[in-house]
Amino acid sequence: MTDANDTTNTSYSLKARQKAKMAGGSEANGPNFSPSSSIPTKRNPPYLPTPLETLVLAAYPALLAFGTVFSIISPQALRADDDSYAYSAEHPAPSYFARKDNVFNTFFVKRGWGWITVAFALFVGTHATFSSTAFPQSGAVKRVKAGVRWVAVTAWWIVVTQWCFGPPLIDRGFRFTGGKCEVATKVVVKEGVHADAGDVFTAAACRAVGGRWSGGHDISGHVFLLVLGSFFLIQEVGWVVYRAGRAGGRDERCVVMPDGAVKGAGVEAERTGSTPEEKEFGLGGKFAAVVVGLCLWMLLMTAIYFHTWFEKLTGLLVAAMGIYPVYILPRWVPALRAIVGLPGI
Repeated sequence: MTDANDTTNTSYSLKARQKAKMAGGSEANGPNFSPSSSIPTKRNPPYLPTPLETLVLAAYPALLAFGTVFSIISPQALRADDDSYAYSAEHPAPSYFARKDNVFNTFFVKRGWGWITVAFALFVGTHATFSSTAFPQSGAVKRVKAGVRWVAVTAWWIVVTQWCFGPPLIDRGFRFTGGKCEVATKVVVKEGVHADAGDVFTAAACRAVGGRWSGGHDISGHVFLLVLGSFFLIQEVGWVVYRAGRAGGRDERCVVMPDGAVKGAGVEAERTGSTPEEKEFGLGGKFAAVVVGLCLWMLLMTAIYFHTWFEKLTGLLVAAMGIYPVYILPRWVPALRAIVGLPGI
């Protein structure tokens, strides 16, 4: 005869296992248990940044807000953004960084994507995670997917600042909001043919003929570049070092699996055979950290001395439009994740 208590216990056990399966856990570990821990944990939504990422992202508007407030307290700081204002011995620049010809602006920001690309390539080319002798195939796959992410982010940088089937989005937006090139003389378009300066469609062309781009909304290209580039490096370097430092422990990121279940990113790593390697930054990681530091410093200088608050805000938002599809969207779209992967996995 079956004991009543045994029946009750069996029923309770079945219900517990069913709840574990519904919550994405295993029968052994229960709902939402980390494979390396017996303590239940709450999963982060895969369609949102993790708490750590949110903290990093919050630094950008914080820097911009601080710079904007500083520029209001010190109104002369805004003169740096006025092309018609010339600094002199009688009217010196409020800061070395208020001068557009400062060495950091000339040789770093103006060539910003080149520095970011070099830092990324050096890290991928030298870090142990991408040159594993134990799992060479895994390292090669990581390199390829990291390269795909670089191509995606670079394509967004090109479309916004360089070319978008003609003028880039920044210049198209400026013209759309009523902006034009102001110059005193006619512009030579072709030999023997003249046109109004207002017919110049890019800021670069306007500067080339001695004109001034004015009248429209100027999305801050500096803010866009510095935010997009620094966050790109933080993602690519940060997650590799973070996962290795935790020795394969719980990853804050969560992903939607092909069957619809929500799992920790560590499960994705196990599925693809990816294992953490070297937890040190290495030469490439250290160089990337220097580039990120310079990006954040120049972002603060841009916030203080250049652009209006709205121009800085739109620069930040346009950068975010390039970040989300590459680093957050793949977590809940398995087909996209199969192409671009996840940093560190």
